[in-house]
Amino acid sequence: MTAQKGSAFLLKIGDGAQPVAYDTVAGLRTTQLSINGDTVVVTHKESGGWRELLSGAGTRSVSVSASGIFLGSQAEQAMRAHALAGTIDDYELSFEDGEKLRGRFLVQRLDYAGDFNGERNYTLQLESSGAVVPA
Repeated sequence: MTAQKGSAFLLKIGDGAQPVAYDTVAGLRTTQLSINGDTVVVTHKESGGWRELLSGAGTRSVSVSASGIFLGSQAEQAMRAHALAGTIDDYELSFEDGEKLRGRFLVQRLDYAGDFNGERNYTLQLESSGAVVPA
């Protein structure tokens, strides 16, 4: 396995059509994906003192955080609209090797910042709603 470029780790937002087409959220500088899971413990007297977990049980979620330079693209405007409305939309994460993950996400947080003589930048946090699956 070879190292993959971070610049090829892209966040894309769905266009709302069926079938869904995805637009890259422009100006990304960093992107991070976290897969989270809760465990269901089923340890009993006959477990021999060892903890036992129930496979496939509990809740799973995916969190995505990203930051970048605000360019005013349609994808960024769509994310802002979803953040303000609290609505869920389709998103895709794509990787350099061609692997893709798709799911529906809520914009949990969207921050904008800027310096007097610098560019305006943003950071965002997405939380999954439902299954996130390979595409």
